[in-house]
Amino acid sequence: MSTPVKLAIIHYSSTGTVARIAQELAEAATKAGAEVRLLKVAELAPAEAIASNEAWAAHAAASAEVPVATPGDVEWADAVIFGTPTRFGNVAAQLKQFLDQLGGLWAQGKLADKVYSGFVGTSTQHGGQESTLLALYNSVYHFGGVLVPPGFTDPAKFADGNPYGTSHVDGQGSLPVDDVVINAARVQAERVVRFARAISADA
Repeated sequence: MSTPVKLAIIHYSSTGTVARIAQELAEAATKAGAEVRLLKVAELAPAEAIASNEAWAAHAAASAEVPVATPGDVEWADAVIFGTPTRFGNVAAQLKQFLDQLGGLWAQGKLADKVYSGFVGTSTQHGGQESTLLALYNSVYHFGGVLVPPGFTDPAKFADGNPYGTSHVDGQGSLPVDDVVINAARVQAERVVRFARAISADA
C-alpha cells in the first residue's frame, strides 16, 4: 500500500469563515486518503482588538485548541493549502508573517517540488478574493512549488466562480459557508491530493 499524501492546511481566520473552509478541506482530503494536519498561524492582533469584536473573540476562544503551525509542518508536508481572509486585497499579516519565517527552509531547497494551493474569505462581494490568492501565490513561485489551483475543472467550481481557489463572501458574518463553498472545497482538496500523489509516485 502506498504512503498517504501528507497535507498541511495552514490558515488564519479572525471570525471563523476561513477556519470553516479549512475544516471542509481537511475532511475532503482525509476522505481522499491524505494524512492531514489542520493548523492555524499565530495571532498578531492585540487582545483588546480581538475583545472589541464579538465574532472575533468568539472564534479565538473556539479555536484555542487548534495547533499553531511551524515551519516544520511545511517541511513535513507533500502538499500545503494556505488560507487567509483578504486585507485590502492582500494576504492577512498573520499568514504573511508565517510565510516570512520559511526563509531557512527555502534556502535549503526544502520548499521546492511540493504542491501548493490557497483559499480565501472576504466580508464583501468583489472584496479582493482573486487578488489575495494571486498575491499568496507569489510566494509559491519563489518556493519552487507546484501550484495546483482548482481551475474550472468541475461543475462545483463553476458554481463557486473562482478558479484560483475556494472563496466565500460572508456578508459581515450574515452569510455562513454553504453547500456551494463546501463542494468547491471538496474539488480543490481532491485535486491537491491527486497531484501530490502523482508527484510523489514519480519521485
